[in-house]
Amino acid sequence: MSRLKRWFRDLALLAIMTLALVTVMDKWRAPQAPAAFASQPLPTLYGETVTLDALSQQRPLLLYFWASWCGICRYTTPGVAALAQDGGNVVSIALRSGDDSRVNNYLRAKHYALPTINDPQGRLAAQWQVGVTPTYVILYQGKVVSTTTGWTSRWGLKLRLWWAQR
Repeated sequence: MSRLKRWFRDLALLAIMTLALVTVMDKWRAPQAPAAFASQPLPTLYGETVTLDALSQQRPLLLYFWASWCGICRYTTPGVAALAQDGGNVVSIALRSGDDSRVNNYLRAKHYALPTINDPQGRLAAQWQVGVTPTYVILYQGKVVSTTTGWTSRWGLKLRLWWAQR
């Protein structure tokens, strides 16, 4: 039995160390919301103009910074797109992925129905101080509730959105 106890203890220690490392990395790489970001009008690829304040008033909003050239984004974007398709409150920002036509073609080829703001020169990402793709920002009632970077699952995003309302 002592071997089994040791194995569980080592597994618990590994989990705690991993959680601590992820937390430190998220704090270190966290984007910084620019002044008056919530009311800034942002044009989507579909011709609408949105504000993050309006989109996040009734329920939490996932702001997803990604790029077509990002290796990790190839694994995370399908989950984000599925979340949006299931009625999740999502807006994505395509970083340095080409002009509107190129981003539209990319989304269409991958079958992603995702409200998207194109950021071809990375100006919006620079305002937010996004240094890593993918980056996720959860907003609720115009305020940043949480941020994370790197890989996360669709269920992890759902949990973060649910938690933002608490």
